[in-house]
Amino acid sequence: MARTSLSAADVKEMAIELGADLVGIASADVLNAFPPDPRWPQTPERITPYCKSVIVIVLTIPVAVFRTKLSLTVQYMDQAVLRRLDKISHRLARKLEQRGWPSFVTMGQETDLSMKNGSYGRLSTRHLGIEAGLGTMGLDVNILTPEYGPRVYLTGVLTELELEADGPMTEQVCIGESCSRCLHSCPTNAIQHFGLDKRDCAQAAQEFGYGVSTGFMRDYFDADREGKKEMLKDRNMFGLWQGLLRVAGSFGDCPRCMAVCPVGNDYHAYLSEVQKHIPEKTAEKIAKAKHFKAVRKEGGDAPGLDDWNIRWVGADGYQGIVARQLKEYKQRQLEREMSEGQD
Repeated sequence: MARTSLSAADVKEMAIELGADLVGIASADVLNAFPPDPRWPQTPERITPYCKSVIVIVLTIPVAVFRTKLSLTVQYMDQAVLRRLDKISHRLARKLEQRGWPSFVTMGQETDLSMKNGSYGRLSTRHLGIEAGLGTMGLDVNILTPEYGPRVYLTGVLTELELEADGPMTEQVCIGESCSRCLHSCPTNAIQHFGLDKRDCAQAAQEFGYGVSTGFMRDYFDADREGKKEMLKDRNMFGLWQGLLRVAGSFGDCPRCMAVCPVGNDYHAYLSEVQKHIPEKTAEKIAKAKHFKAVRKEGGDAPGLDDWNIRWVGADGYQGIVARQLKEYKQRQLEREMSEGQD
């Protein structure tokens, strides 16, 4: 098949027209050279030797769900966003293939059990987004985009088309230790210094996840007849059934760190008032954040900020991006009010 010449700008325009909120391009060679953890390399070359570029597609989570009292609203919308993300990415891959460039979509949410335990896939979508210039790593190791903070989902289209790549941002998008709102809000205190205790996080984020499911089934098979009857009436059984039907409780059960993050124009517009107060904040968490700040200032040991990981955190450090956003947002609001007054 004859191959049509396509530029990075052409491909990005195609992705936006298909419905992407943000799009960036990462070089496969760079991704192969800088795996998130070299011990378990999440790299394109482990999937295909022919990949030249990864097109990273971003969709936002509608901000209204972070103004509700139920985590269930976030779970359902998460799944709706992920389904739409797959459709957009698949359509982009088909368009590229029709122009002579074999391409396919990676799984946005997956676990490769041949690597380390936990939700650890063949590619890290967070790192794909960062290498594609769409954001940097937050204190809680979510990707933070300047436009929408962490309230996004990403996937990648692996293509044999070699495109001009977007370099990673060097300015740290996350305010960091002096903010620590994600740390203060975490119900299980799982936030580390630009790191995350996944087991602690899973207690809230995956209330009916894989570990709970297998544990329940093990206990069920070991129980006697009466015990089985009682277990079928148990709340856990209902939670696991909901998990099978709608992934409710087994995925994205805790949205707190995403809801309170002050990065993003959506936060300034819709969340700053309703998420201002953090009821989970404790003296212990405040002390933990102060310790992180002291370590950063004094150059102490922080694996999340070592010479390897600083690439994704932002080598230049935080330089006031959120303050600039807020100033620009307030200016736009003032201009809108003046314009409406004149009308």
